Order: sequence, then structure tokens, then C-alpha cells
Amino acid sequence: MAKFSRIEVVQKMKSTVVVPVFYHKEIDLCLSFMKTVYEAGVRVFEFTNRGEFAHEIFSKLVKEARKEMPEMVIGIGSIVDAPTAAIFIQNGADFIVSPLLDEQTGKLCNRRKIAWFPGCSTVSEVSLAHELGAEVVKVFPANALDALKFIKGVKAPMPWTDVMPTGGISPTIDDLTKWLDAGVSCVGIGGNLVVKDHFGNWDFERIYELLQELIGFAKEYRQKQLAVY
Repeated sequence: MAKFSRIEVVQKMKSTVVVPVFYHKEIDLCLSFMKTVYEAGVRVFEFTNRGEFAHEIFSKLVKEARKEMPEMVIGIGSIVDAPTAAIFIQNGADFIVSPLLDEQTGKLCNRRKIAWFPGCSTVSEVSLAHELGAEVVKVFPANALDALKFIKGVKAPMPWTDVMPTGGISPTIDDLTKWLDAGVSCVGIGGNLVVKDHFGNWDFERIYELLQELIGFAKEYRQKQLAVY
């Protein structure tokens, strides 16, 4: 079962802002990446259901996180139906992320008190997601929409909406500033976080530095916002 409540998941997302979105078929590489982002300050990690036996890899990640990274919230993304969501909930998912709005998945998560972040691209979908119990809505694919204007448009009549854009987000201060200015609660960053050296090897040191910089900036940004109010 989930270790963290829905509210705890959202609080951590808002606190650290950056949510790595990751998949790899090799468990050792997954563990190395997850440990690196945790040490950098990440407290919410989204593994994605993108390959065969993904649930087995996910189960191992959850067990490792529970032992070695006690403050890490770990969830599963790319979930398109309730039966698949149930498999990952059984394997310890703290939250479920979907690329679309599926009502049965929402009802299942609400029944099990699991945080659910469905993909939405219209105001009506956002409203229905709220009705089904979504604490945060995922704007996806952000790189295929005018997501910045869409988010500002949604939050004007519905300022209580918590939004996580995912898809094409760049891990830079300039890009993160644009999203925070638009009113997002957090951002999901996938392949752009995978940094490699000149030899094609994963540069975990650089990934660590990059995330520390982003998370540090996000905290300063939030503090300035609080000071204004």
C-alpha cells in the first residue's frame, strides 16, 4: 500500500517543484538515477509504465526507496486504465499519473485514497478531474500545446487548480521561471534530465548538480512569492 497520503504527496511536489519522469529497463541504472536525484533534493519520483515487466522493476524501486530513501514519494506514470493502476497500487505506488482522463482510474484511486494526476488538455477535463478526486492535473503533452497560456487561462476562473505540465520541459532556470510565472505547482521533466558525458556514459554528477540548482531556485522563487503576500 502507499506510504504517503494524497496530501503528503502534493505537499512534497509543491515543495521541491521538480518531478523526474523516468524509465529504463535496467534496474541498476534505475536505482543509480533514483539515488542521485534523491541526494540532490528530489522527493517525488515518477517511474513510467513504458516496457515489459515494468511492474517488477517498479516493485524493486519501491522496496529500495522504503529502505534507503525514506522521504521519497514514488509513483507510476503512463497509466491508461484502472486494471493497470491496480497492479501498481498493489506494488506500493504512492501516486498514479495518466496521460489521459480515465474516469474508472480516478474512481479506483479515490476509493483507495491514492493520489491521481490525470492528463488534461481542456477546461472541461480539468473540472471533471476535480470532480473525480484529482488533487493535481497533468497538462500533457505540454510541448504540443500552448501550455503556458492554457494554464494561465485555467487558473483565472479556477485558481484552486494545481497543475503539473509534462512533456518537453527544459531543466533550465529560464524555462522553469516561465512555468512558475504561469502558476504551476510543479513540473515533470523526463528525458531532458538524462545527461551524458563525451563518452556517452551517464553523468550522474552533472545530473545531481543540475537538480540541486533547479530545486534551490524553485525554493527561492516560492519564498519571494510568500514575501509579496
